[in-house]
Amino acid sequence: MTQPTLYPQHTALSLAASGVPVLPLRRGKVPFGNCTTCADNACGGRPNMKTPGPCQCPGVCHAWAAATTDPAVIVSPSWETAWRRAVSVGYHPGGAGLTVVDLDDADAVAWARTALPATRTVPTTRGEHWIYRGTMTSRNAVRPGVDIKSSMSYARYLGPCTGTMVDLPDAVRALAVKEPSPARPEPQTVTMPSGPERGECPHRTPAYLERGIAMAEQRITEASSAVHATVYRTFLAVLSTHGRCGCLTDAHVARLFTAAQSKGERPRHCLEAWTNARTTLGL
Repeated sequence: MTQPTLYPQHTALSLAASGVPVLPLRRGKVPFGNCTTCADNACGGRPNMKTPGPCQCPGVCHAWAAATTDPAVIVSPSWETAWRRAVSVGYHPGGAGLTVVDLDDADAVAWARTALPATRTVPTTRGEHWIYRGTMTSRNAVRPGVDIKSSMSYARYLGPCTGTMVDLPDAVRALAVKEPSPARPEPQTVTMPSGPERGECPHRTPAYLERGIAMAEQRITEASSAVHATVYRTFLAVLSTHGRCGCLTDAHVARLFTAAQSKGERPRHCLEAWTNARTTLGL
């Protein structure tokens, strides 16, 4: 990706040449609205949208689905009109094989630096974009100040990045997983075993594991809303990192369950969330 200029169309052409689907963004960092023909998707939508049927409109309609790498479209008369009104360039991360973790404030950035692997980053007005290689389902508000932009979404191009891009980790994928509707067993106090194996984690240090458990406890206890969903996503993140290597002990699991119960979760709720997380990850 290249340095943006005063001419968004020039930047868009450069990005498109590198395989990044682009679209113009108007004031407010949002796409242009649909034309009258495409209003309410009456046209059937673009071919790469979920709605059936191709869209023959030459304009910049359908938000992220309008993103293109075709220079002929980018310089077409209808797009030229949009570029003259555009204030920035947007792109479709999923179309470029990328996922953007949008960290909206300093607290979210601080969380990412301890919870996620380092990758290519670029500063935003209030936070940072962390860019990973790979695609996934987009989802907003996966935790305070954190959005995920990948498939069927758009991100604003902010200029050259720093760092080395790495593959999309399970810890990011886990953030967007919606908890399945749990079964409703009778209330009971259960000690959940951590797994069939025990021992030192072969790819992380004990200090890393301890820090991860402590952060998971903090994330649960600081939840001010959607406690059950937060508990599930936290369990999922811990298991995605350590669930296959046998480093989790009953003591670690008990700490997570205790943190959840301090927020009002009953033992059976903890068990359901833990079981659902293990099932999701195939453990």
